[in-house]
Amino acid sequence: MAEWSSSDGGVEDTALCAHFLSCLPVDGAAVSVFGGAVPETVVCATDSLAARLDELQFDLGEGPRWEAARTRLPVLEPRIREAAHPLWPIFSSALMDTAVEALYVFPLTLGALDVGIVELYSRTPGVLDRTDRAKALVLANETAWNLLDRLLRVQESTGNGDAVAAPRTSPLSRREIHQATGMVLVQMNVTPTDALLVLRAHAFSQGKTVRTIAGEVVARSLQFSPEND
Repeated sequence: MAEWSSSDGGVEDTALCAHFLSCLPVDGAAVSVFGGAVPETVVCATDSLAARLDELQFDLGEGPRWEAARTRLPVLEPRIREAAHPLWPIFSSALMDTAVEALYVFPLTLGALDVGIVELYSRTPGVLDRTDRAKALVLANETAWNLLDRLLRVQESTGNGDAVAAPRTSPLSRREIHQATGMVLVQMNVTPTDALLVLRAHAFSQGKTVRTIAGEVVARSLQFSPEND
């Protein structure tokens, strides 16, 4: 399966996601940088559904990717439509409009360091057996080292970690969302966390994605200054 971001990413990005599909009984994968070193963003996705699942959770601020990041443990949902999900009810409801039957999310960690997240989905329900779980953990560890190595190389050469994220022109890039968050932060004199919450809340109330709302903020067609309330 071709990488959804292959036209923008490159060989390294393609391999990050492709390895999971070639080694595991899953239909799609997305890898995100998900730690304090760089702004959270998708590095690669195998298809539009994998990218959409990641974006939905980013927009809603809930879902198994957040649970895996918080607990630093895999979140395995072999029959995701059959169980209640009190920690992420809105995302669970949104899944009903997709073909997803199972989700497997693995944190990318190295010791005490949080590097990222890999999200895997399947269109058929089923438990990952012991062998597949072991393979997934090995691949997750290799991916974490790969991302960390790239981050360190970029920091050495440029002094920042931007190049680990999807390129500026990639449909996976969240550069505009981070830019809009900074603008809302200034407009409302709030913390970065609260500024992102404002974007998410407005997107939810308007039935739009956070990416769309961020574009409006960056284009200055939408402002959150007190005088505009």
